[in-house]
Amino acid sequence: MLGEHRYEIEVEWQGDRGTGTSGYRDYGRQHVVRTEGKLHEIAGSSDRVFHGDRERWNPEELLLAALSECHMLSYLHVATKHGVVVRGYTDRAVGLMREDGRGGGAFVEAVLRPQVEVADASMLELARRIHAEAAEKCFIAASVAFPVRHEPATIVAARAD
Repeated sequence: MLGEHRYEIEVEWQGDRGTGTSGYRDYGRQHVVRTEGKLHEIAGSSDRVFHGDRERWNPEELLLAALSECHMLSYLHVATKHGVVVRGYTDRAVGLMREDGRGGGAFVEAVLRPQVEVADASMLELARRIHAEAAEKCFIAASVAFPVRHEPATIVAARAD
């Protein structure tokens, strides 16, 4: 099905400490992200270095999570299509953002490090190769203006005898 897909969210700022944004350090960066039909809100803030709450998710982490999730979901789809039986998948993704000295900045790269467990050794080579196809299908990676690299590892899942 080709077409457009619309996504809607609501972000609510929760950081008014009584004086609003009267000064850079006078307000909190706490907020929630929600959308209709979801069971849970996402508790967000800015990164700690930008006066945020380290116990809440920040936008940079959420962007990296979106890239990682998108690749995983694309990979699982492609694996199914090619007959690769995936038994486990984890990713330890890393993103690098650089400040520009003018109060802004940008991500300069993301590195996804998926570790995929396949059901059988005969699937190892194909399981490694299909990361490229999965990367081509990831909507989020196709939408960002920085490289998203992949450093996958593939192993055979332990048998439970």
